[in-house]
Amino acid sequence: MSNVSHARSDISGHPDASEMRARYDRVMGGRDVALVDAPVFLVGLYCAVSPWVLHFTASQPALVTHNLVMGIAIAVLALGFTVMPERMYGLSWAICAMGAWIIVSSWVVGSSPDAGIVINNIIVGGLTLLLGMVCAGAAAKTRST
Repeated sequence: MSNVSHARSDISGHPDASEMRARYDRVMGGRDVALVDAPVFLVGLYCAVSPWVLHFTASQPALVTHNLVMGIAIAVLALGFTVMPERMYGLSWAICAMGAWIIVSSWVVGSSPDAGIVINNIIVGGLTLLLGMVCAGAAAKTRST
């Protein structure tokens, strides 16, 4: 049986260490906002199911369709950010625009929505706008370096 007790935990002396570091940087490049992908996805999912959570499917059918479509679109963009970040972070500003639209959509799409629906869309839209700005800021920072 071999003795492995003398094994080192750091690989800085490995002959391929610099190449491995460069490859890691190349693979992980542009992933500064990886932690934002999941919250964007969750906000999109909540936006899609919020008509059934808040039970406004009968009173606001136009907002039901609107929130479902917008939620699915946000979730699909979040999945795109995760799968192809280098191509998708240019769409971060689209997430911001979608968030702003969700905020005002209660009054534009809905017909006399109650306070719960309005507050729901303001919170969902505000979170979407905020997360989109975080993604856009990180994408701009990544491109400038």
